[in-house]
Amino acid sequence: MVTIFVRRRRAAKEWQSLDIDHWNLECEFNNMDHSTDLNGADRLIVRRGQPFTISLYLYSGNYQPGVSSLDCIVETGPQPLEQYGTRASFGLSANIDTSCWSAAVTSPPGDMVALSICSAPDAPIGRYTLTLGRSGQIEFILLFNPWCTDKQSLDEYVLSQDGIIYRGSAKHPIPTPWNFGQFESGILDICLRILDMNPKCLKNPGKDCSGRRNPIYVSRVLSAMVNCNDDRGVLLGKWADSYEGGVSPMFWRGSVEILRNWDTQACQPVRYGQCWVFAAVACSISRALGIPCRVVTNYLSAHDSNSDLVIERVINENGDLIQAKEMLWNFHCWVESWMTRPDFKPGFNGWQASDPTPQEKSEGTYCCGPIPVRAIKEGELTFKYDAPFVFAEVNADVTTIMKRKDGSTSKVTNTTVVGQKISTKSVGSDAREDITHLYKYPEGSDEEREAFKKANHQNKLLHQQENEGLHLTIKVTPDMRKGCDFDVFAVVTNNTQSNKKCRLVFGSCAVSYNGILGENCGFKDLLNVELSPGAERRVPLRLNYSKYGGLLNEDNLIRLAALLMDYSTRDATLAVRNIVLDNPEIKVRILGEPKENRELAAEITLRNPLPETLENCCFSIEGANLTAGQVISERLGSSVAPGEDATVKIYFTPTHSGLRKLVVDFDSNKLCHVKGYRNVIIGK
Repeated sequence: MVTIFVRRRRAAKEWQSLDIDHWNLECEFNNMDHSTDLNGADRLIVRRGQPFTISLYLYSGNYQPGVSSLDCIVETGPQPLEQYGTRASFGLSANIDTSCWSAAVTSPPGDMVALSICSAPDAPIGRYTLTLGRSGQIEFILLFNPWCTDKQSLDEYVLSQDGIIYRGSAKHPIPTPWNFGQFESGILDICLRILDMNPKCLKNPGKDCSGRRNPIYVSRVLSAMVNCNDDRGVLLGKWADSYEGGVSPMFWRGSVEILRNWDTQACQPVRYGQCWVFAAVACSISRALGIPCRVVTNYLSAHDSNSDLVIERVINENGDLIQAKEMLWNFHCWVESWMTRPDFKPGFNGWQASDPTPQEKSEGTYCCGPIPVRAIKEGELTFKYDAPFVFAEVNADVTTIMKRKDGSTSKVTNTTVVGQKISTKSVGSDAREDITHLYKYPEGSDEEREAFKKANHQNKLLHQQENEGLHLTIKVTPDMRKGCDFDVFAVVTNNTQSNKKCRLVFGSCAVSYNGILGENCGFKDLLNVELSPGAERRVPLRLNYSKYGGLLNEDNLIRLAALLMDYSTRDATLAVRNIVLDNPEIKVRILGEPKENRELAAEITLRNPLPETLENCCFSIEGANLTAGQVISERLGSSVAPGEDATVKIYFTPTHSGLRKLVVDFDSNKLCHVKGYRNVIIGK
C-alpha cells in the first residue's frame, strides 16, 4: 500500500499547474532580439522559428522541474484550427524544439519563471493569442523570419526604411529617393489589415490565414492588394495628365502617407499611383511583414498582352507612330522578394519577381508573380507564376512596319533592345546596382540561345544580324537640363561601296514614361541626304524650351525618332531614343548637431533654371525616424524669378539614431515635384 500511495503522490505532483499571478512580456528585450525593435517596445512582435522569453510571476508555489506543468494554446485568425496550422497546443518540454511550437523553462526553480516559447518555423504570420493554462491570454504579432541569410543584405532588404528607386531612361537613370517607412507608427497594423481585406480572406478566412505560412502566397496576395482593380486595394492607377480627384503619382515621397490614407478612408483606394509607387508600397509592406524585398527598374520594358513575345508597331512615312496595340515602357518598376521555392526543382530559390502594377490578369485577378528570376533567365516559362509575361518584359522583340500612303507596307530595321540596364539600389550605399545579368544571358551567347529555345522565342531565334549598309543612330549632348535649348543629332553612316541618296525624317515629341506620345517638340524632313561610300552625315535638330516647355509632363521625357529611307532599295531604318531632361539640384544643409530627440533645421535651396518665374513654390520633407511619420511642408511667400534661389528652413526632430534619409520635394506652377535627399547620421 505504501508503494502505491507514493506513486500516486508523484503522479499528482508531475501535473501541478503553474499558478500565474502576472507576467512581463519583456518586449524591449524580445523585440531587440528579433530585430523588430524599430516597431517600438509597447507590444510583443517576434519572428517565427526563433525563441522568445517572457517572465511569469507566480501567485503561489514555485516552479519545480518535472513537477510543474503549463498548458499553452496559440491561435491566429477568426477560425483557428489545428488542421490549418492556425491553432497549436503544447506543454512544457525539457528543451526548446525549434521545429514546432514548444515551450521550456530556462530559469532556476523559484516564484519567477522565465518561459521560453518558440513558434513553428512554418507558422502563419499575423496576430496571435497565447493562452497560458487558466491564467489568461497574451497577445503578440508573429512575422516571417529571414535571419538565415547575409545580415548586411537583411539590414538593407528588411530593416532599411528608405531607399532609391530608379526612373529616367536607360542612357540616364535618375535616382529617386523613397521613404518606405515600414516601422512608422501604425504601419504594421495597416499591413496586417491589407491581408485581412483581400478577397480570399473575406471568402474563406480560415484557409487564407493558413496560407499566410507561405511567403509565396503572401507575396501573390500583396501583388493583387496593392492595386485596387479587383478588390479594396491600396492604390488606384492613372496614366493621364489630369489627376482630378487625387494627386499626381509624382506627389508621393514615401509609402507612409499612402498606407495611412487607405486605412483612415475605410479602405478606399488612394488616388493615384504609377508603377514605381505600386512597387514601393509593395516593398514597404513586404519588409514590414519580414519578407526581404527590393524595388527594381527595367528600362525599355515590354507590355506583351498576347504572349507572342513581339511588340508590333506601325509608323507612317514621316516616322509617326500610327498603331501600337502593345506598349513599350521607357521604364517599369516591380519588386523582387527573397524566398525559397519548394514547389520547384532545386536551384530556383532566391529572388522572385512580382508586379503589383495592374497590367494583365493572372488567374482572373490583376496580379503578377512571384516567379523566380532565374526561371526568366533560363526561359522556364511553365513555372508559376506569370513567367511568360515577365520574360517578355525583358526579352520581347520589337517589330516595326512602315505603312506608305499607297497602302503598301514594309518592315523597318529597328535597333531597339528590350530589357536594358535592370537596376536596383546597392546594399549599404546609394549606388546603382545593375542586375541585368540575373535576368538575361549576354546577348548573342550560346546560353541566351538555349534560353530562347526553351521559351520558344522564335522571333529572336530567326532574327539574323543584318550587315547594315546604312547605319543610323541618335546622339545627344551631355548636358540636357529643363529650361535650356540644346541640339540632338541623327548620325547617318554609309557602310556600302556605292553612293546613297536618302530621305531623313527626324522628329521629337513629348512622351510619358509608359510610352504614350504627346505633341511635337521639333521636326526636320530632309529629302536629299547624299552619302558617298564610307561617309557620315550628322544632322542636328534644335530643341527650344519655348517649344517643348509647355508640352512636357512630369516625366521630363522627349522621344527622338529618326527614319532613314534609301531611295534605291526602298529599305527603311528607324532609330528611337528617349531622353530625360534633368531637373535642378536640391541642396540640403543640416543646421545643428544631429542627435536623438534634438530639434534640427534643414536649410533647403533650389535655383530656378527656367526662363520664367515660379509661383506657388512649396518644399516638403519626410524621413523615417526624422519627421515622426509626417510630411512637413513650407511655402514660399514670394515668387522666384529666373536664376534666383528658392530657400526655406524646415525644423524636425529625429527620434532614432543611425543613418537616415531626409527626402525632399519641391513643387511649383512650372517646375513640379522635383526630388532630392540628404543622408543624415543621427547620434544618440
